[in-house]
Amino acid sequence: MTHGFGPVVPPNAEVRAAARERQRQLTKPVESLGRLEDLGNWVAACQGVAVPKQFERARVVVFAGDHGVAKHGVSAYPSEVTVQMVGNFLAGGAAVNALAAVAGATVRVVDIAVDGETDPSVSAHKVRRGSGSIDREDALTEAEVTAALAAGAAIADEEVDAGADLLVVGDMGIGNTTPATVLIATLTGTEPVAAVGRGTGVDDAGWIRKVAAIRDGMRRARPIATDPVDLLRVAGGADLAAMTGFLAQAAARRTPVILDGVVVTAAALVAEDLSACAKAWWVAGHRSTEPAHTLALRHLSLEPLLELNMRLGEASGALTALPVLRAAVATLAEMSTFADAGVSTADEEPASPSLTK
Repeated sequence: MTHGFGPVVPPNAEVRAAARERQRQLTKPVESLGRLEDLGNWVAACQGVAVPKQFERARVVVFAGDHGVAKHGVSAYPSEVTVQMVGNFLAGGAAVNALAAVAGATVRVVDIAVDGETDPSVSAHKVRRGSGSIDREDALTEAEVTAALAAGAAIADEEVDAGADLLVVGDMGIGNTTPATVLIATLTGTEPVAAVGRGTGVDDAGWIRKVAAIRDGMRRARPIATDPVDLLRVAGGADLAAMTGFLAQAAARRTPVILDGVVVTAAALVAEDLSACAKAWWVAGHRSTEPAHTLALRHLSLEPLLELNMRLGEASGALTALPVLRAAVATLAEMSTFADAGVSTADEEPASPSLTK
């Protein structure tokens, strides 16, 4: 057990088997709904009932934080965009707000390490203003990484205690794909050039700077790669550490989670090391265009629900996938069985034609 986290109990296997059997009784050919059936069975196992309930309080939590490495030309946008976007989230003008409204979810943003002043309503768990530039210094102190992990766990507890039955994780932070890629490439043993994407859309020169920063960050990360907390301290950041604590605690609280893109999935990699079997409570919403995201998904053995060439963050991909998960619940819970509907099954003999003239 590390920092209060330990192995978690996976979703109920017996209930999953019962849900799978129920799928066979529904008015459709066996397995004709494809992966939608597997998703419904997973939700049933998470909820502990073979006939799952539709999500009543799907809750998005966007973790915001800045990174010192952004000052070294690894992003197409200036770091002040982070604090500006937090204000945009609160005003309801961001992609996450629009997509949440369509998907039937509500949005919470938390300032973990924004390098600026934000509304007090979002900064109660703030750890520091910006994390260190990981190519040349540690992201956090030991006290700060402990505080960030605890903040993430506390936020998960707050949401579950308030009734959240599905959590959706998002990120906001200029430069955050750089530490995320360092974490993923380090944990998967991948060279920087094979893991680095364009992030917010950097040009060739920016990409070269980003590769160099990730190479230097990985050089500092490799010696402590087997210690998830120290890895976050040296090569992650307060927002990534908070997401890690959030994901581990959500699994401990037996609450399903939809992961978003490369930044969230980087935290998920570390959370799985921190809390074994946590990944059994997660589903990957989509596959982003960042190469590191595919590496992380493969390492976690998670197959994304969607592939739409998205790379925004903010939980945008996860929210776009949420209606698919709702559809999986609806078909398993609301369809009639063959017996209830009076519909013949494939095993039944067809009625004999009349021989009367």
